[in-house]
Amino acid sequence: MYSTTTGSGWSVLRVEKDAADVQTQLTQGEIILPSNTTIGYLGFDNEMGKAKLTFGYPYVETPRRYIRKLTLAPSVTSFVKLKAGEEKTLTWRIRQTKAASYGDFVSSMWQYSFDKMQPEPLKQQMSAEEVKAQLCNYFRESYVADFPLKYNSSLTLLTNDCKPAREMQIGFCGRVLLNAFNEIEWGEAHGDNNLKQMGESIIESFKQNGFTPAGYFYDFVNFNEGMPKNVVHSIRQQSEAVYAILHYLKYERQHGRQHKDWEKKMRTLLDNLIAIQKPDGSFARKYSDDGTDIDASGGSTPSATSTLVMGWKYFGDKRYLAAAKRTVDYVEKNIISNSDYFSSTLDANCEDKEAAIAAVTSTYYLAMVTKGKERAHYIDLCRQAAYFAMSWYYTWDVPFAKGQMLGDVGFRLRGWSNVSVENNHIDVFVFELPHIVKWLSTVTGEKRFAKMYDVIYSSLCQLMPTNEHHFDIAKPGYYPEVVQHTTWDYGRNGKGFYNNLFAPGWTVASLWELYTPERTVNFLK
Repeated sequence: MYSTTTGSGWSVLRVEKDAADVQTQLTQGEIILPSNTTIGYLGFDNEMGKAKLTFGYPYVETPRRYIRKLTLAPSVTSFVKLKAGEEKTLTWRIRQTKAASYGDFVSSMWQYSFDKMQPEPLKQQMSAEEVKAQLCNYFRESYVADFPLKYNSSLTLLTNDCKPAREMQIGFCGRVLLNAFNEIEWGEAHGDNNLKQMGESIIESFKQNGFTPAGYFYDFVNFNEGMPKNVVHSIRQQSEAVYAILHYLKYERQHGRQHKDWEKKMRTLLDNLIAIQKPDGSFARKYSDDGTDIDASGGSTPSATSTLVMGWKYFGDKRYLAAAKRTVDYVEKNIISNSDYFSSTLDANCEDKEAAIAAVTSTYYLAMVTKGKERAHYIDLCRQAAYFAMSWYYTWDVPFAKGQMLGDVGFRLRGWSNVSVENNHIDVFVFELPHIVKWLSTVTGEKRFAKMYDVIYSSLCQLMPTNEHHFDIAKPGYYPEVVQHTTWDYGRNGKGFYNNLFAPGWTVASLWELYTPERTVNFLK
């Protein structure tokens, strides 16, 4: 809790040697817990007109509980049974600090939390090559070739069968083109021609059928309804698609293959982006095919930066670099300086992890292609945003009970991240972030970042479905999404399990980039 008026901040840290949790039959009203738990509560209270940071044990959620997005449920108050003469000792560490700004307060709190928790990397269960080999099964099993656009099915899959669906999303949860490039790169390197041909057929189908009259990608297609007529574009998805194709074109060029038709389409799309960029450097989060705003909020602006930098690097057009710098002017003024990392996702209107990650990534790309004082400025902005991004990642292990799948398999939470204040589950959304954070540790001297990189790198492959252990996923390589670590419930199953529906395309793409550390550096050389 931080006061901008006084510059004072308070934190409460629970100190526990042996974490534990217990399953309950009831989730509302007054309940007596059947055995030992260390789960307490922490929250804000303003019932008397004065803000307070409150905490206690065991857990209380009142007057209502927030159980899923936009859903409140009746309150719950829990009690722990103590036998006559039995004692239980609880410890909290309360800290007060001074900070010049909220951003400085968050940085200080993350450093303090990291130092107290001292998270250690897990024992690595799989090498990067082994992880990718498993993920390739997703590519093979999810491939859909029945429609004008070929794709790896990602959206609205069921965890208990993983059967392909008739929906395609170019970015966000789909990441169709990035996964197609991954298939090509892996297939060619390992002599897997079938996998390479799948990736090439996906990319070719988008070249032939994947563009609107204005020259943008189709963001989303439900093939039960056919190709869309009234399209909605998002700056995030368009940028993610161009990012993937530019990596593909650079790879192909290095192998002596040119694609002039693809290059022409990418120039058209990049020129379109420059045309709709606003004078303050921002982009509308969503817009129509003619460029008019549908959602003018600028929270997704930094998602365009890396794409514009890559466009400049590939084509040599200085307009793209200038546009990229304007995006970070906006990010600095409206996001980083205000510590307002808000709504970079497509389905939330709140503070979220992905907004912080986008700010980190955008400033990193410009730091990589500039020099002197300009580079130093971008590095400082990147460092500021990185503390906010890291604040979403766990430095401790949330306990699970026996009988909960995550408890039964010994899952450790450290290195995973929460999603947003609207979608309270954990996931493996990292993409380039760990590599950037590790780089920051070198250029800024923040050694905690390098240590956190090791934790993240070692932790995120824990739930890899294989033939030996499926972790409640029907097919190997379909990495889980919506991993539920609290009684907050995305829709099905609750704490210690997954929601029944998931979108594995982006989890696969994220892990692939985690285990491909040199991709961006090689592009920006």
